[in-house]
Amino acid sequence: MKKMQKTLMIVLAVAMLLVVAYGCGGDTPSTGGSDSSDNNNSNGSSGATSVQTVEDGVLIMATNAEFPPYEFWEGTEIVGIDAEIAGAIAGKLGLTLRIEDMEFNSILAAVTAGRADMAMAGLTITEERMESVDFSTSYATGVQVIIVREGSPITSVDDLFDIGGFDIGVQEATTGDLYTTWDLEDEGLATIHRYRRGADAVQALVTGRVDCVVIDNEPAKAFVAMNTGLQILDTEFAVEDYAIAFAKGNTELRDAVDRALNGLIADGTVQRIIDKYIGND
Repeated sequence: MKKMQKTLMIVLAVAMLLVVAYGCGGDTPSTGGSDSSDNNNSNGSSGATSVQTVEDGVLIMATNAEFPPYEFWEGTEIVGIDAEIAGAIAGKLGLTLRIEDMEFNSILAAVTAGRADMAMAGLTITEERMESVDFSTSYATGVQVIIVREGSPITSVDDLFDIGGFDIGVQEATTGDLYTTWDLEDEGLATIHRYRRGADAVQALVTGRVDCVVIDNEPAKAFVAMNTGLQILDTEFAVEDYAIAFAKGNTELRDAVDRALNGLIADGTVQRIIDKYIGND
């Protein structure tokens, strides 16, 4: 009898210890994941997020992978500045990044139609685009430049206005297209030839079908390096800010991405990614 009482006392004591231990550990067992301090740290990391996306757990980015060094194909993978920044953002939000490659003039439509969560493709903030989409904080500056054949009569951006009558190649729906249309074609100063890809516009320049190409500076460098007899004029057609586009009114996702992006800017991650592809110039 005494032995049974002693055993019962031991069982009750162990049970009490388990209850106390469970109570100190919280109402539910831990499932792992990021430390809660990540939600408020200095680099803006937000850890896993409950923000709604087109596909649960996935951040879908629409792009046109014809824009080196911001996005381009390397083997079977899309890489570049935008691709790496988007990957870092997705990591901060606890999401998996998926990049969808499409025609440039389909990118914003994919976002507004709900087929993609956001768009990154060296997108410039313009008033026209702001009518259909919302933009994040700007994360990079772009410059529109002019590519010509060596010996061209076009020696500066002023020649496009002062001489006039030139045939200009652009990638359709890009800001190069918008700016040259507004500033030159609408004023009767030039004829704009629109191509599906920037590379097609450059090929038209090589073969003499256009007199120059207006395009972003970084892809311009890549195209000139691949084609002998071309040069970039030491003059700027326009300076612009790149940002991420979201469906208008999707403030929850935009704000979550903005917090992550601002953290990546603050801790130097964005600049390191840009320097990796462009350098410190």
